[in-house]
Amino acid sequence: MNILPIAYVKTEIKGKFGVPRQSGRVKSLLGEIIFYPPYNDADAVRDIEQFSHLWLIFDFSLNHKDAFSPLVRPPRLGGNKKVGVFASRSSFRPNNLGLSCVKLEKVIKNGNTFSLLVSGVDLADGTPIYDVKPYLNFSDAIPDAKCGYAEENKDHLLKVVFDEKIFLDFPKDKLPTLIGCIAEDPRPSYQNDDRVYAITYLNFDVSFTVSGDVATIIGVKKL
Repeated sequence: MNILPIAYVKTEIKGKFGVPRQSGRVKSLLGEIIFYPPYNDADAVRDIEQFSHLWLIFDFSLNHKDAFSPLVRPPRLGGNKKVGVFASRSSFRPNNLGLSCVKLEKVIKNGNTFSLLVSGVDLADGTPIYDVKPYLNFSDAIPDAKCGYAEENKDHLLKVVFDEKIFLDFPKDKLPTLIGCIAEDPRPSYQNDDRVYAITYLNFDVSFTVSGDVATIIGVKKL
């Protein structure tokens, strides 16, 4: 079977570092799904506004590997413990496919074509999209499901501190979203040192360090 993307997503995170580990974790992080012809026919989303959330099937396009590995190291387990790839949500998949649940904010119509504005994305800018379908709460949600080792760090967040002076040129309405992405702690858990990390967000390189559970933003450079 050969499948081709039907769309791609435009987001504010320009590389894979800094992308939230799961959808819905940073609710204000927006994405616009841009459809390729012939899938951009407005009839293809007729009545989609009746649904609040959507499933996206996408390509982990920044994480392709040449060889299959049956074991992966989940980053929140310290990067040392290995688990089976099918017992994880690692981005290194045999077919590079990912599944993401996002909130539909609105349909942007332009004549006979359209795009979809969604929020709570966990996708890097330019990610290929293979399919879009509605989320159904009566069949897609299982509140009492067991989540295994993923439960251990579900509430892990960094406290983010900074000097407001370094954000003079940064759009103030986007600052909470940036803080949310850094608070999610994009580092592999085995990296716990004084190194400087950087997220490319919008057209800015934002650098920070981490000590304990505190992330300190130390630089904001416009690209």
